[in-house]
Amino acid sequence: MTPDPIPAPAPEPGPRAAIDLAGRALVVVGAGSAHYAEGDPVGNGQAIARTCAAAGAAVACVDRDLDAANETAAAIHAAGGRAVVIHADVADPQDCERLVAEACDQLGHLDGVVLNVGIGAGRGLAGTSVDQWDAVMQVNTRAHFLVARAALPRLDDGASIVFIGSLAGYRPGSGLPVYDTSKAALEGLARSVASEGARRGIRANLVAPGLIDTALGRLATSMRPGRGTTRIPLGRQGTAWEVARPVAFLLSDAASYITAQTLFVDGGLGRL
Repeated sequence: MTPDPIPAPAPEPGPRAAIDLAGRALVVVGAGSAHYAEGDPVGNGQAIARTCAAAGAAVACVDRDLDAANETAAAIHAAGGRAVVIHADVADPQDCERLVAEACDQLGHLDGVVLNVGIGAGRGLAGTSVDQWDAVMQVNTRAHFLVARAALPRLDDGASIVFIGSLAGYRPGSGLPVYDTSKAALEGLARSVASEGARRGIRANLVAPGLIDTALGRLATSMRPGRGTTRIPLGRQGTAWEVARPVAFLLSDAASYITAQTLFVDGGLGRL
């Protein structure tokens, strides 16, 4: 029997500041939102950047799509927040170094990094080429290492790094082995960064979203319709805002004793 489809949640009106990030200078890598159809909801990166700005942070919006980064910054400015734009492609190691340096220069200091970038390629093991494997790993794992390596010595004491992974790193099902593998690797990287940063009070954590109603999520469902009928314990897909708020929490002093952890934002899908 075919399960009933999970309805998409009603769009939320925008970011709601639940914590205090006043005085923080943050860089959000992958801050733009993809758009594929009229009415597409915002993506995780834009929601994170806007939520952090609403909580008082100055945000460097980084994206390889300059128009998308400008759109996010414009939304922050319209709400009275502060944002700058950095155009960078994290597939390029030099850009990974440069974006950190530019964020520090433009914001004056840096005490938070969010790494929200990821691509997929191939289909199954047999349908994934070596070139596809390498390209995905460069963006989804190597870039996170390079940005973290560049940021760690520049970050203020007590800073926070948040890696955005995926439930796919723990529960295979995307049909993209390289995507699943790249996201699984981020947990090990986050723990290593947390270990190196601990003496300066720098924390590193991983947020692993499940099925989230974003433009990319809708595109994935169009290519793999079974994704949209997955039974989720809470009865619906999440929104990008529901990913953004836990990220903002982990960037704040409210999470000052939390490090080397993985927080699943999945409506219970991975555990129930």
